[in-house]
Amino acid sequence: MFVCIPKLLNLTQLATVRGSLDGEAVPWVDGRVTAGSQGKHVKNNQQIDENSTLAHELGDFILSALERNALFISAALPHRVYPPLFNRYGEGMYFGTHVDGAVRNIPGTGQKIRTDLSATLFLAPPESYDGGELIMENGADRQRVKLAAGDMILYPSTSRHCVTPVTRGERVACFFWIQSLVREDAKREQLFELDLAIQRLTRTGADDDALVRLAAHYHNLLRLWTDM
Repeated sequence: MFVCIPKLLNLTQLATVRGSLDGEAVPWVDGRVTAGSQGKHVKNNQQIDENSTLAHELGDFILSALERNALFISAALPHRVYPPLFNRYGEGMYFGTHVDGAVRNIPGTGQKIRTDLSATLFLAPPESYDGGELIMENGADRQRVKLAAGDMILYPSTSRHCVTPVTRGERVACFFWIQSLVREDAKREQLFELDLAIQRLTRTGADDDALVRLAAHYHNLLRLWTDM
C-alpha cells in the first residue's frame, strides 16, 4: 500500500526546516554511514550526522507534525517511529535498487525497531532539480514518485526501491521508518480503508447505529491484529 500524505509540512514549517538545512555549518556526512552491507554498494548521497544536535531538533520537529496528522496515523497505525533522518543528493548522486533492512537499532537507546513502513518527506520543490525520483516496485508494477515540497510518501519497507541520479540541482528529503501496531501490510490496508469509510460516512451524516456497528468492527479487528 502506497499512501501520499499531502502537506505534512505547511509553508511556514517547511521554511523553518529548509532554513536549518541550508546553513553553512550543517554536519553533512557520507550517506553510507547508515547503509547496510547491501546498500553501501549502491548508495551515493549525503545525510546529516544523526547524532548531531541539528538532527535531533529537526527530527523532533517532524515527529510533532506526524503526531498531528490524522491521515498518517490512520494509514501507518504507528507503534514506534525511527528518529527522522535528512539527506541530500547533488548532481550525479543516486541510491540504487535496494530493500530497507528489516530491523534497525535506535542510536543511544539500546532499542530496536522493526521496519514495517518507510517514509520519504520531500523538502525541495520538484522543479528545482532534475532526476531524483523515488521508484518503488510492487510486483511487476513500478511507481515513480516526485512530490511537492512538504508532501510525504508512505510505503511498505518490503518494497524494492531506488532514487534515480540527480542531473541538475539538489534533492533534499527527510526519511525514516515506522513499526506499525499491525505487522501485515494487507491487514493494515483493510483497516485503513475501513477507517476512511467510517470518516466519510460520519461527514455525510450516516445512520448513527450503523456507524457505531462499523466502528466496533474496526476496533475489534485492530484489537485482534495488534502486535505490541
